[in-house]
Amino acid sequence: MNFLDNLFENPGITEALPEEFLATLQMIGISGFFTLLIGLPLGVFLHTSSPGGLRPMPVTNRVVSDVVVNITRSIPFAILMVSLIPLARFLTGSSIGPVAASVSLSIGAIPFFARLVETSLRDVTPGKIDAALVMGSTRLQVITKVMIAEALPSLIAAFTTTLVTLVGYSAMAGIIGGGGLGRLAYNYGLQRFDTTVMVVIIVIIVAIVQIIQFIGDRLAQRADHRTAATAGARRSRQARRAEAANVVGV
Repeated sequence: MNFLDNLFENPGITEALPEEFLATLQMIGISGFFTLLIGLPLGVFLHTSSPGGLRPMPVTNRVVSDVVVNITRSIPFAILMVSLIPLARFLTGSSIGPVAASVSLSIGAIPFFARLVETSLRDVTPGKIDAALVMGSTRLQVITKVMIAEALPSLIAAFTTTLVTLVGYSAMAGIIGGGGLGRLAYNYGLQRFDTTVMVVIIVIIVAIVQIIQFIGDRLAQRADHRTAATAGARRSRQARRAEAANVVGV
């Protein structure tokens, strides 16, 4: 009963938690949108411009891959966020809050997602790309209707992984001034030694991750034409067995 009493009487939960929870969702939503908007084309470019790609550009690919993507990915997020405070202030007019933190979250997640996109596209069978080119498809049609379409389940899984990563990044962003559940955990759970708040925040973060992963797995399964074909074949076999059983019963 002491835990329940503390749970419903704790101002960190009854007053601060709803606002910080929405701030966390705001950070994940904004940064996830821009990560998908920029990271997907960037990953496509990394794949198509690589040696042996659809449109090889070795020098440009090397510059973007090594300088932009690899260097950004190698910087720890806490250091990256502090170093991007002037940029966040320039773009959003503020250096604190969930909107300002979304700038650093996006810049930190875009290279990560772009690498996952590049890996997913690399797994597309080259024969399908060659067949599309032989039939007169343009490069844009090959990218949109062959490469992305074939790699869609893997791309959804990659974006799901990126969103889960953003959940963890958002908690770190909260400590540095981004707000959200991370700030609440630091202000109440750590500085005030409030175990109840810390436990509730951990449960909520785990729940967010589980929901994102569940939705992502479901969408990836629906997008996988191999899974759909297997399910269709299984249903056909079951229907034939049922029909045969009815004939035998008659």
